[in-house]
Amino acid sequence: MTDHAAVVHGEPVPKSRVDALLETVQERPFRGAGNGATSHNDAADGHRHNAALSSPARAERQRRRWATQVVVADELARRAVAERGLPPVPEVSPTRLLAVAENDVADLGSIVAAALAHSPAARTLLTELEAEQHIPEEAVQDYYDRNRDRFLTPEALRRGVDPFGRRAAPSDFLPFEQVRQAVEGELRRAAAHRAFFAWFDQARADVVYAAGHEHPGDPSHPDHEHRH
Repeated sequence: MTDHAAVVHGEPVPKSRVDALLETVQERPFRGAGNGATSHNDAADGHRHNAALSSPARAERQRRRWATQVVVADELARRAVAERGLPPVPEVSPTRLLAVAENDVADLGSIVAAALAHSPAARTLLTELEAEQHIPEEAVQDYYDRNRDRFLTPEALRRGVDPFGRRAAPSDFLPFEQVRQAVEGELRRAAAHRAFFAWFDQARADVVYAAGHEHPGDPSHPDHEHRH
């Protein structure tokens, strides 16, 4: 009987790391609707329980597989941080309940959201990826032009101005120069998350999982949740 949950670049990841994470997660966070940013594998992993997952034993097996992905993300991120020559990150010490914001689950998928909440290395890597993103000025202007409802002034909001209606005046909107930096930052974070998803999908492609620790959406095991 193997004592590891996965093998990453020839190095075993002990089951004890998965067990330690599971101790901090009361139940597996679920992904909200409307997320088009996660990979096709993670897109299946977050749907809420339904009749197919009514068995507590099956749900627990899937929770273990989900936790394995989070631990693997931490291990891969730790290696990526070292390869990039970034400062060492502290060891994960899961001694308290892991809090994962519902908005993050909806935007990122449950695995990536939990990995970023759990792993200092994953957060360090994401910060580095964010710093690498270049957002063209025209992209910032285009976002401002296409999302006018987000830039109504407080007074226009109180008056119930329709941002896309003919009666909306330029004075009903916050000036582009006032919000440009915030918009650029938002676009940069979104680009960093896309880069993180791409990195994670590529980095875990060669990971070998022990039986019972496969990806929750892996169709090779009978409990898989690969539904779209």
